[in-house]
Amino acid sequence: MKFTLSANQCLDDYVLNAQFCELADISSNAYQFWRDVVSSRYENSRSVFLLKKTIPKKYQMIVDKCTDLSGYVLSSAFCSFTGLAHSHLTSSNPSQFYKLVDVMMINGIKLVNLKKFYDDFGLDYDLQIYIEKCKYFSPTPFEKRIRLTPTLCLGYY
Repeated sequence: MKFTLSANQCLDDYVLNAQFCELADISSNAYQFWRDVVSSRYENSRSVFLLKKTIPKKYQMIVDKCTDLSGYVLSSAFCSFTGLAHSHLTSSNPSQFYKLVDVMMINGIKLVNLKKFYDDFGLDYDLQIYIEKCKYFSPTPFEKRIRLTPTLCLGYY
């Protein structure tokens, strides 16, 4: 079974297929031949995530060796969800936004800890967020916003 994850859906119960297959020393396409395995990916992404509890029992010991993805989303999904340009997640960007997020690289795939981001700013997980240049926001109290950097603000509703 294949699913498409929403941009703000965290990978709490998943493992990254690329890491799992590397640790198990199997083909990255092996999951396609297993019965009842659930694979998911974010829209417009090639990275595959496997639902932990559906991986065959003979590989469950490998699941424990995989990095815990609780709270994380794919960086492209984070950018899609927040409206942020992907370039803001690099240290070379002058906005310095990357210092505000927990970014992790696994097998060349960049993930962002969305739950930690919400927690750091005291926001409920069910709120919709967006990040824009502060100059585009309406004056308070018309829009709820938090200043992230001198140029970027976080809006939420």
